[in-house]
Amino acid sequence: MNILEKERKLRELAAKIEELDNPEMIRSLKDEMEKYKKSAMTNLTAWDRVLLARHQQRPTSRDFIDYIFDDFYELHGDHLYRDDLSILGGIAMLNGRAVTVVAQQKGKNLDENLERNFAMPHPEGYRKALRLMKQAEKFNRPIITFIDTPGAYPGLGAEERGQGEAIARNLLEMSGFTVPIIAVIIGEGGSGGALALGVANKVLMLENAIYSILSPEGYASILWKDSSLASKAAEVMKLTSYDLEEFGIIDRIVAEPIGGAHFDPELTYEYTKVAIVEELDALRHMSNIDLRDARIKKYRDMGFFQRFNYENLGGVKR
Repeated sequence: MNILEKERKLRELAAKIEELDNPEMIRSLKDEMEKYKKSAMTNLTAWDRVLLARHQQRPTSRDFIDYIFDDFYELHGDHLYRDDLSILGGIAMLNGRAVTVVAQQKGKNLDENLERNFAMPHPEGYRKALRLMKQAEKFNRPIITFIDTPGAYPGLGAEERGQGEAIARNLLEMSGFTVPIIAVIIGEGGSGGALALGVANKVLMLENAIYSILSPEGYASILWKDSSLASKAAEVMKLTSYDLEEFGIIDRIVAEPIGGAHFDPELTYEYTKVAIVEELDALRHMSNIDLRDARIKKYRDMGFFQRFNYENLGGVKR
């Protein structure tokens, strides 16, 4: 039984409580709910976390922005082609300090997702993001990015307008910025589409978010020619916050309420705000050049080469 099926049962119990008017029975069912929640909705599998990261009721980037920052002023367009609504960005205040915020924005329903292209940016989206980040560099404002995308849009028009170049340009430019950069993975972090906003001094990740080179369905299709094995792929891919913290890919896990961020969004926003403020404060003592050099070193140090003993793995060395 996956997490969504468990959640369905939990909501059925909640619906029963709404129908009752007997205080004793209500108290008994609420106790049952809490026990079920603690037993069934903890110790999640990797696939459970994938489902939570994609949950339709999961808070979007705009929800986080509206809670965490004051006076958010949105800026539009890449000044080259058009305004890509899958990327949201602008200037805001965080505890009295001006910051630049750039985020990938999903919709809350089908119409909004169509308008936002399901948070799959076109190249002009990444160019808008880069324009805003360059402005932050010019005025010495910290940059906060929110990552939530299944990946960059792979359509013909996007490729014709330089999707690969736009992503690569962001990676290059973000590496060289001298202001603090904090990236927060709040839902899906898919492939280069996510990494284009992820070259940061500190990478934070919500507990039930995911971050990977491609989707579990895509991985299963390539490796086993069967996308229905996505749950198996999720376990192999090491895409959870706990896996990535262990590998040193992310710096900090932001806790979520039992059952996922959508069960108590305000608590999730508060945890996220505290984490961002603490990490920004920790970077304050660093000079601009040290911030840039530390960021470059962080990514150069990721990963290692390991020579496998094929005989021990039961394979054949060729």
